[in-house]
Amino acid sequence: MNIYSRKQRWKFFLLIGAVLIVIVSLWYTNILVRKISDDERKKVRLWAEAIQRKASLVKYTNELFHKIENEERQKIELWAEANHQLSRDLSDYTFVLEVIKNNQTIPVIIADEKRKLLLSKNLDSTLAKDSIYIRGQIDTMQFQHKPIEIEILPGKKNFLYYRDSHLFSELKTVFDGLIKSFISEVAVNTASVPVIYTDSTRSNVIAFGKMDSLMMRDSVFVSGTIAEMAFQNAPLVIDLGDGQKNYIFYKESFLLTQLRYYPYVQFGVIGIFLLISYILFSTARRAEQDQVWLGMAKETAHQLGTPLSSIIAWLEYLKLKGVDEKALTDAREDVKRLETITERFSKIGSIPVLEKADILEVLNKSVAYMKTRTSQSVSFAIHAMAAHSIYVKLNTPLFEWVIENLCRNSVDAMDGTGSIEIEVTDQLQYVYIDLSDTGKGIPRSKFKTIFQPGFTTKQRGWGLGLSLVKRIIENYHGGKIFVKRSEAGKGSTIRIVLNK
Repeated sequence: MNIYSRKQRWKFFLLIGAVLIVIVSLWYTNILVRKISDDERKKVRLWAEAIQRKASLVKYTNELFHKIENEERQKIELWAEANHQLSRDLSDYTFVLEVIKNNQTIPVIIADEKRKLLLSKNLDSTLAKDSIYIRGQIDTMQFQHKPIEIEILPGKKNFLYYRDSHLFSELKTVFDGLIKSFISEVAVNTASVPVIYTDSTRSNVIAFGKMDSLMMRDSVFVSGTIAEMAFQNAPLVIDLGDGQKNYIFYKESFLLTQLRYYPYVQFGVIGIFLLISYILFSTARRAEQDQVWLGMAKETAHQLGTPLSSIIAWLEYLKLKGVDEKALTDAREDVKRLETITERFSKIGSIPVLEKADILEVLNKSVAYMKTRTSQSVSFAIHAMAAHSIYVKLNTPLFEWVIENLCRNSVDAMDGTGSIEIEVTDQLQYVYIDLSDTGKGIPRSKFKTIFQPGFTTKQRGWGLGLSLVKRIIENYHGGKIFVKRSEAGKGSTIRIVLNK
């Protein structure tokens, strides 16, 4: 098993481990959220029951308040009737006087049609004769309650003014305090959940708690929040008596909502951090690989230079000795080839010079070289869609190296028997070069892996050839190279895309 297969396997195991960690974390977090949610719902339920009971007390107090108010009204009406009876010629005033005498709590004033004082009861005795005080009391009484008419004679009426008794006023103060306390308890709730208290229309907010005061000024936000709360929990109905009903809306606390979505945010942040770390480490690793490539290429070129100079000198010496010229010519060709290889290695790492060249001519030259060094059982063919020359900016020595490497790999994949076809397609902006063979084929899972450094299927291979090909095409020529198609037992096609 090569290093890339082991790396892929480790990646798979790490991915499975990460997925398991995420699943377990989400599962445990959901359990915690469920427990906290249940606990919060119990608190809200207890708070709601307490609110309902206090609402019942408020309703009872309100009903009691109205009963006392009605009783005082009846007393005043009876007192007015008693005064009306006194104005008549009756033989027995005992009952009427008793009724008037029994009013010890309700302040009353009887005045004529011009609001002149005729009789007063339960007012401040020290101010009873002060006309300004009396007029002020009449105004106050008339504002609180509609005066009762007392017909003295046909066409002549007196008016009875009254206001709430001291006991009734105190009860009303207590009731108002109870209402304020109830609203305050709704707004500052012990359940610590967002709550909105509205009137019977469900739109006018009376009070709210655990809500953003600035956002609560936005009517659209308020209506949306009330709808959301009503969807989560049925609102509490507060019956204050006299057909007056208010509503309390509430939902989950913000803390619980945060806890519910916290794991996803956490995993997202961790994922982004890991992605950035992976990119940084991959970039650093590639930079290190580049340095190794550059150092190896430069050192190889340097090491080849010394023996080449020596071989050239020996060839000149052999020529002087009268060695067969044909043999020397073949030797010079091989030396020239070594010089080309040395030049190729020396160009790795430096910015290559791209010059305008006929791609068909370069391909024919590369294929001709490979034919002389390949078994006759391998056939080569070049097909061009256009009959004219196709010019592309190339670094010819490096591009010839690409074609030779691809052809050599194809020959190895065919075990020395088969055919290699190169098809050139000329487009407006690009030139497509498809190199096809009849070899063993490449598994789809290896389409990208074959171009990585160190990947090889050969016993004694280094796995550098195709990696170097990819570097030359993409880094130096700004093109693309990839496996276009492949089928097991039938061969593969590798496509090169170059900019015109």
